[in-house]
Amino acid sequence: MKKIFFIIGILSAFFLAACQSNSSNQSEIKNEGDGKMEKHNQIFVSGTLLKAASDGDFSAVQNIVENQANVEIDEQNGRGETPLLIATHKNNTEMAIYLMKNGANINIQDEISDSPFLYAGAQGKTDILRYMLENKTPDVKKVNRFGGNALIPAAEKGHLENVKLLLNHPSTDIDHQNNFGYTALIEAVALTDGSKLYQQIVTELLNGGADKNLRDNSGKTALDYAREKGNQAMIDLLSGNL
Repeated sequence: MKKIFFIIGILSAFFLAACQSNSSNQSEIKNEGDGKMEKHNQIFVSGTLLKAASDGDFSAVQNIVENQANVEIDEQNGRGETPLLIATHKNNTEMAIYLMKNGANINIQDEISDSPFLYAGAQGKTDILRYMLENKTPDVKKVNRFGGNALIPAAEKGHLENVKLLLNHPSTDIDHQNNFGYTALIEAVALTDGSKLYQQIVTELLNGGADKNLRDNSGKTALDYAREKGNQAMIDLLSGNL
């Protein structure tokens, strides 16, 4: 009889130990699951992505985008700037491309009508612009505060590589005229020093099919401005003498 009780006691001990072990494993699994659930359900806090972009903190941007729910990838600050526009301002190519890969819009404009696309084109952010042209869709109906497209300021500011990229993209209107009637060709002559860089830009525009006979709001063509400035190299280019 004692032997039977002894055996029952041993079996009970084993059973109790097994139950405790199973309970412990379930608890660990639950805790692990809870941890993962909590991670994926972190609530997006407005302004945090903008701050991370402003700080140039790429790891913080990644952490917010990948670990928070309902991230507003295109949230705007008081000036209407999005994280992508801020990254473009800073020429932070890695951050800008990461944001675009996660759905950032290249066409949202701030309070002075800059969009990531227009700004990248105008200000020589060439690597960012290249990614946009290859992977996104520029909204050609949106213009800068002077009524211009991305090509006009790119030409006027001497960003030759940007001019080439834009000319090779089907969305670019080479003869777009801004609020002053300026085209990229007119600005490249009228508002510059006419140096060799701008002669290259004018050559690219002419080879791309720019209409050299278009007139601005003052009734002047690019050739008229070249003559006013006495720039013989530009005169020759625009007269077809080269």
